[in-house]
Amino acid sequence: MPKKKKKRRIKNKTILLTIVSLVVIIVSTYVFTTYFLEIYNIHKEKETLTTEIAELNEQEEKLENEVLKLQDPEYIARYAREKYSYSKDGEYIIKLP
Repeated sequence: MPKKKKKRRIKNKTILLTIVSLVVIIVSTYVFTTYFLEIYNIHKEKETLTTEIAELNEQEEKLENEVLKLQDPEYIARYAREKYSYSKDGEYIIKLP
């Protein structure tokens, strides 16, 4: 009879070790996947923000150029004539399709 108890103990230990190993593998896989997805999302957000920064820098340059141009009285007069159909004395405005 002692041999049966010993075999049973070994069998129980093997089953317990297998269950513990599976639990460790499942938990570690879950943790790895969670962190991987978080890193992936942060990377995508970084790409989006980098693109947005580039677009905003371009827009800033255009606005700075526009500010410099608006300091010139001749540019302001030409801009007003083109944009708002403003005319000088004696000028006629003809709009072409």
